[in-house]
Amino acid sequence: MPITVTGRDSALTIALSGEIDHHGAREMMRQLEEAIDERAPARLVLDLSGVTFMDSSGIAVLLKALRQMGHTGGSLRVVNIPAQARRVLDAAGVGRLISLD
Repeated sequence: MPITVTGRDSALTIALSGEIDHHGAREMMRQLEEAIDERAPARLVLDLSGVTFMDSSGIAVLLKALRQMGHTGGSLRVVNIPAQARRVLDAAGVGRLISLD
């Protein structure tokens, strides 16, 4: 489950790709946590354009990132959400907690 990290100054963009399911969510969370800890961004953007499938484990990944950004007073935005992942996030009401674009 590869992630790609880009960023400058206080903004960080992390592109997620592949399937976000119970098999890969733990490793993805670990990678996200490392990237956030290393760079301590004020703004984090998660780009889901490369995600081919997401189940409820994907919600856990996003909430973990939100929690981690909350500890530092940072913000989280999720962009380029594929239709299938959008349905999962909308059904769970994640948009009430996280900015979904």
